[in-house]
Amino acid sequence: MNVSSISVYCASSSKIDPAYMEEAYKVGQLLARAGITLINGAGNMGLMKASSDGCLEAGGRAVGIIPGFMIAEGWCHQGMSEIIETPDMHIRQQKMAEAGDAAIVLPGGCGSMAELFELITWKQLGLYLKPIVILNTRGYYNALLQQLEQAAEEQFMRKEHLQIWRVAQTAEEAVQLATSTPMWDTNVRRFAAV
Repeated sequence: MNVSSISVYCASSSKIDPAYMEEAYKVGQLLARAGITLINGAGNMGLMKASSDGCLEAGGRAVGIIPGFMIAEGWCHQGMSEIIETPDMHIRQQKMAEAGDAAIVLPGGCGSMAELFELITWKQLGLYLKPIVILNTRGYYNALLQQLEQAAEEQFMRKEHLQIWRVAQTAEEAVQLATSTPMWDTNVRRFAAV
């Protein structure tokens, strides 16, 4: 699969453990070195800033997609290669999903998790076919992954749907999985209903 851009979803919090920042920075670096454009939410704090800085400082291209109200609040990273302004959060998510050839979801709060679940739901319905990689730095998503397993065990979703995403433990593994996982089959719609 030819991957020229990857959407990176992640936290804007700046009060988190530095280990998360380091891994986000590394994701940006790795994408730049591979000649892959980083797409993110253009935030000037937290893992969004770290991933952008890693990419830009390694000579890569970082494109930020951000709603106008966030720009007005001063939350936009000023060093991005390109800024795409959207009218709201919904259009931002739609454009981020469209812009990347794959998605890597780093640790984050409700916003990052909402984006992850929307991608998973779209993929379940055959509306989004690209690779989704969860970067499980320091086991951050262990409980969430366990919840998804329980959802399948209790038949709130099919066991096949557990193949919708891949889990990586390191930045290197995340980029490798994002660039090597095949596209999802549109035939998934035949088992969209449990």
